Amino acid sequence: MEKLPKWADIALIPLINLGLALIVSGIVLGFIGQNPFEALGIMVTGAVGSTYGWGYTLYYATNFIFTGLAVAIAFHAQLFNIGGEGQAQLGSLGVALVCLALPWPHWTLALPFAIVGGALFGAAWAVIPAYLQARRGSHIVITTIMFNFIASALLVYLLVGALKAPGMAPETAGFPEGTQLPTARDIFAAIGVDFARTPLNVSFVVALLAAYALWMLLWRTRLGYEIRAFGHSQSAAIYAGISPFRITMTAMLISGALAGLMAVNAVMGEQERLLQDNVQGAGFVGIAVALMGRSHPVGVLLAAILFGALYQGGAELEFETSVPREMVVVIQALVILFTGALDGMVRSPLEKTFLRFGRQRPDPDMAAK
Repeated sequence: MEKLPKWADIALIPLINLGLALIVSGIVLGFIGQNPFEALGIMVTGAVGSTYGWGYTLYYATNFIFTGLAVAIAFHAQLFNIGGEGQAQLGSLGVALVCLALPWPHWTLALPFAIVGGALFGAAWAVIPAYLQARRGSHIVITTIMFNFIASALLVYLLVGALKAPGMAPETAGFPEGTQLPTARDIFAAIGVDFARTPLNVSFVVALLAAYALWMLLWRTRLGYEIRAFGHSQSAAIYAGISPFRITMTAMLISGALAGLMAVNAVMGEQERLLQDNVQGAGFVGIAVALMGRSHPVGVLLAAILFGALYQGGAELEFETSVPREMVVVIQALVILFTGALDGMVRSPLEKTFLRFGRQRPDPDMAAK
């Protein structure tokens, strides 16, 4: 069966999946006595109807861009890195240690070192699962899930022990003033534009640069070609001289580094201290973002903004109506379900439709005449 056109695969299928998820969400809202159109209006307005909404939407999207890119590069090597949650938590430890290490005079000096710290710690947490997969054949899904729990336990141990600040809360001391990243409000104020006070900060620019760098790596370098070739056919890649060990380790290290970079936004940019729960499920949302974005950096960027809007719109819906928080989670879960697990339900009929009504190939017998 011939493949779908690229525009249909990248844009049409995700849009249909999103539409189906919203329809089912509307039906569920109707069953609990809510007007689905009113609820949708509140979510859209709350997410993109003001600078306040955009600020929170893009703040959440920044986290999802990093974790989505982390999952995407692993997907290209046919590796299902489900450990973004733990790698982001270790990345937060790396960022916190960098920020607490020195009395940084300015954020422009602290930010590059924080990026390196987050990336190194995130990559380090991916080393053992990658090695076990490459050398021992241990399934990457199992090992990365286990390492999520280990990372969480390790962070709790440090926050109630060596890194704990004086007081009751399990958290570090506040970071030095020189590590505070400029927010969108600060940046827009410099050009005379009023922007609401939100946690959106320059980490969003770092996320955009990371997406561009990953695109360059995958489609403009030899290493990227080898990763994609290995993902398409491992046996053919081995025949071509590509080392499975090198590709597995490299792809997972880059994946872990990207997940670790999420901490620059959440820990350095918003919390300005290391807390126990700083990832808040963004590592798992990155899986849905990568699936919906077809593991392409541009697709990941758009999907991350969509999920950021769902998070912010859902918060506004919970605040302004009697819709419980659990219903907001159901709406988010339905989007993940339709864009991920039920993708084939839409893809298969579309492929048949394009095969039936697509351009007819000339009959070889008629061409010979």
